[in-house]
Amino acid sequence: MPARSRGSLAANRRRTQGWAAWLLALPFVVVFAAFMLLPIAGSLAMSFTDMTVRDVGTPFAVNLIGFDQYAALFADPLFVQSLGNTAAFVLVCIPITMAIALAMAVALDAGIERLRTVFRVGFFAPVVTAVVAIAIVWRFILQPDGLLNAALAVVGIEGPDWLSDPAWALPAMILMTVWRNFGLLVIIFLAGLQAVPPELHEAAAVDGAGAGARFRRITLPILTPTLLLGGVLLSVSYLQFFEEPFVMTGGGPLGSTTSVSLFVYNQFGFGDYAFGAAGAYVLFVIIAAVSAAWFRLLRSRE
Repeated sequence: MPARSRGSLAANRRRTQGWAAWLLALPFVVVFAAFMLLPIAGSLAMSFTDMTVRDVGTPFAVNLIGFDQYAALFADPLFVQSLGNTAAFVLVCIPITMAIALAMAVALDAGIERLRTVFRVGFFAPVVTAVVAIAIVWRFILQPDGLLNAALAVVGIEGPDWLSDPAWALPAMILMTVWRNFGLLVIIFLAGLQAVPPELHEAAAVDGAGAGARFRRITLPILTPTLLLGGVLLSVSYLQFFEEPFVMTGGGPLGSTTSVSLFVYNQFGFGDYAFGAAGAYVLFVIIAAVSAAWFRLLRSRE
């Protein structure tokens, strides 16, 4: 058969396979477009209008106000406070969670052999437990006469009213969130540590490198992609933190635990749909920017 004919048959085969693939994917594409793409596009358009709950019956009669909604958003003191609360939450939670998880993973990888599976299950159990259930339990722990203050009283420390004090409410949520989420990173980091070739450590030890030097020079560079994954997962999760303040404090006291997600939720509850949509897209841009920064900061290099 001539080469041109064989090329034509191969091109026709690829074209047929392409149409078959699109035909098989069509049900998903239709559902995805109907329930994801169209609502996303609609909410983005809504953020440039003055739509409220009164306009639900006549959605096309709303006024197009451009970026005025976003300007009003950043002029709202509660939204600015929610941005600060979210930033503080993320900047404190991420390094603490990653440091604790890495330390636990190194301990499991280096010194704990027989009970490694038990520790894995124990660390991971809070991750798969409903966050609402955990928040309710921690709300009782953090009460003035709760378990935490009782433990502090044993060493002579009078604990505060954690969830009613504006100075302590957000740190209390940070404590709970770190406890709940570090187990996921323990599993991820442990998998990354077990992929480090032991021959590299043995060779470095022969050359006189100590444990700390081997960890800095060998383990951490090889673990960089795993650290990137953990940082991205935590960033996306923590930037959207919602259930904790919603269940435990309702955003109080004095807005000290109001996150951007909770602020957006409240705006939709108040019926100010366009205002809430604008806040949601500000949060989306922040999440995208932080994720891009993680990839740029910790991207793998040969």
